[in-house]
Amino acid sequence: MIIESRRRLGRSSLEVAPLAFGGNVFGWTADAALSFELLDAFVAAGFNLIDTADAYSRWVPGHVGGESETIIGQWLAARGAGMRERVVIASKVGVEMGPGEAGLSRAYILRAVERSLQRLQTDYIDLYQAHRDDPATPLDETLRTFDELVRSGKVRAIGASNYSAPRLAEALRISADAGFARYETLQPPYNLYDRATFEQELAALCRREQVGVIPYYALASGFLTGKYRSAADAGKSQRGARAQSMLDARGLRILAALDAVAAASTATPAQVALAWLLERGVTAPIASATSVPQLQELLGFARARLDRGMMESLDAASA
Repeated sequence: MIIESRRRLGRSSLEVAPLAFGGNVFGWTADAALSFELLDAFVAAGFNLIDTADAYSRWVPGHVGGESETIIGQWLAARGAGMRERVVIASKVGVEMGPGEAGLSRAYILRAVERSLQRLQTDYIDLYQAHRDDPATPLDETLRTFDELVRSGKVRAIGASNYSAPRLAEALRISADAGFARYETLQPPYNLYDRATFEQELAALCRREQVGVIPYYALASGFLTGKYRSAADAGKSQRGARAQSMLDARGLRILAALDAVAAASTATPAQVALAWLLERGVTAPIASATSVPQLQELLGFARARLDRGMMESLDAASA
């Protein structure tokens, strides 16, 4: 299956296929060799957006952060110069990397971007994102710094992650007034189970301002794949604790609706969950895989066709 369709990231010139590979698994649940296989399969299928962050995977005992970016850089180097032009690399800055190494101040962003460029073995990052809001740093300072990186060519476009609607709106206003590069994308948590945070105010703001939406937790940490049906299922996985919290009446109702739509559309629950996001207007949901067969299943979401009745059924179950 080759994906031909492309979507712009906001108003930028960056065009991506409608699914992003979540690079949080690289160097964590996928070693370098497996990561290379996954990235090869992802690109071979016609997809191109790879999402990572400098902090991936600092939460793992013994890790210091930068593991994911390092593996992506090694893969790019191994595949040759032509591969860099085929992919859109999105990374993030702001989450703590050590004492005094966090936030969105000018000094820290300038240090962090050089480290990310070195790990990624590239001279530019396609989409550089504020990993989370930093109330301690004026938005003007952060946006001015990002603008300098865009003007220098080290960054092609900028985005925000985990911003509230008021703060995103303020950032967009500052950029417009000052002529700075603006946040072209937003990464919110958004899926069939977690709808409220994005849909309450952020969805309308992003539509109005033409901000691309790249939601993370697109499969609710695996819950929407249908592999967690009981507490016993949840106990078998590293992500099981969160899945267990979703095994309530609403969660089970969502799984039942996914099963019904999947059967009617000859798709899998995971494919239906991703297709639902696209029908809701997002640019490219982020999903991860730790095996090539698992990845190929996810990529098959592009074949899922959800009609109005299917969407209404999923919307009602997850309301």
